[in-house]
Order: sequence, then C-alpha cells, then structure tokens
Amino acid sequence: MEFLKIFEEANVVGFMLLFFRFAALFVAVPIFSHKNIPMQIKAAMALFFTIVFYPSMPPLEISITLPTIVLAVLSEFMLGLVVGIVLLLAYHVITFAGGIISFMMGFSMASAIDPQSGVSMPIISQFLSLMALMVLLSLNLHHWVLLFVDSSLKTIPLGGFIMQKNLFDYIIHAASNMFLVGFMIAFPIVALSWLADVIFGMLMKTMPQFNLLVIGFPIKIMVAFVVIIATFTSTMLIVKTQMLDAFNALAMFF
Repeated sequence: MEFLKIFEEANVVGFMLLFFRFAALFVAVPIFSHKNIPMQIKAAMALFFTIVFYPSMPPLEISITLPTIVLAVLSEFMLGLVVGIVLLLAYHVITFAGGIISFMMGFSMASAIDPQSGVSMPIISQFLSLMALMVLLSLNLHHWVLLFVDSSLKTIPLGGFIMQKNLFDYIIHAASNMFLVGFMIAFPIVALSWLADVIFGMLMKTMPQFNLLVIGFPIKIMVAFVVIIATFTSTMLIVKTQMLDAFNALAMFF
C-alpha cells in the first residue's frame, strides 16, 4: 500500500514539477546545455535525477487544478531560465573577449560553429570558449548544479518561484560586467594592436615601399598569439572567478 501512495495525485504532480525543474536547468545551464548533447539524453538525465531526488522532494504546496499546474510549470521553467542566464552571462565573458581579439587580429571573418551554443562565432572565441568549458569541468560545475537543486528544494517550493527585483538588478549588473570584464581580458591585445598600427604608420611614412598587407598583418597576428599564450593562465583565472561569483549570486534565490 505504501507503494501505491507514489501514484497519488499530489505525488504525481510533484514528480512532474521536479522533472521540469531539472529539464529547464539542463536546457539553460552551461555544460548541460551543450548542443552536442542530444535532447533525448538531456530528457533522460532529467528523468534520472528526478527519480534520484524524488525522496527528498518536499510536500506539494499548490492546489491541484489545471491553471495552477500550468502556472507552476511556467514557474519551474522561469527558475531554470534565470539560473541559466546568471551563469551564461559569466561564461560569455570569454566569448565576448574572443570576439574583440579576433577583430583586432583580422580573424573576424574566420568563424566556425561553436559546439557549446550552436551559433557561428570567430575561431578565437571558440577556442577560448572550449578552454573555459574545461575550466568549468575542473571546477565540477555539473556537481554544483545538482547541489543547487538540492538546496532549492528546501527553500523554493515546487511551482513557487517568483522573479524578484533584486534578480533583475543583478542580471542587468552582470550584463554590463560581461562587457567590462571581456574588454579587460582583450585589452592587452587591443593596446598592442593599436601600438603596432602606429608603428606601421610611421614606417609607411618613412618607407613608402613598406607593404602593410604583406608584412604588417602577419606581425600583428604573431604578436596577438604571443600575448594570448602569455596571458592565457590569467584569462582562465578571470573566467573561474566570474563563474564562482555567479554561483555565489545564486544565493539570492533562497
């Protein structure tokens, strides 16, 4: 008889809402949202973790009617979307910086499909994005997401998430911070590229036979690669710090 209680109306609705909470996170959060992971695998993962976390699921607090269930499902999707936005704004610091670097190197037309987001981006952005993804895996980001779900079950009732003003304010601040930190990462290459342009301009004035296309661009590319290698460790540390700050900001949900 205890087994039959699983199929009671409140337990079935709670199981469904918990499944949608995991599904929304797996669609929006970095690593889990990787485009190379088939949607069937994501759905299977959401179902598996729903079964694992089902024993710790709190009692359902909403009334079981069609309108409230629909609103509860939308609330769970909103929770996953907001968490994904918070983490993606921190993650895309590196892709924004890579776009600036590619433009300064003259690689803005050399683009490829990014396996993380499924969109076309410059190859420097794609390289830095994949390296940042390795950093996230080394930080056990995928474990943190599961721990976040476990903590959210204790403080955010199923179907009870409401967007607060402080979350709006944080997202706006994180978006502006993404541009600021991204430009900070790209600044050494931007500064050296501008310095190289000044030097090449002076050379062309003193030596008109100096061919900028033949000599200047390869030098700028070589200098940019040297700077990328020299600052690579610092760049990944900045990405790590941004992701840690973003995860600390998820405390606003509780």
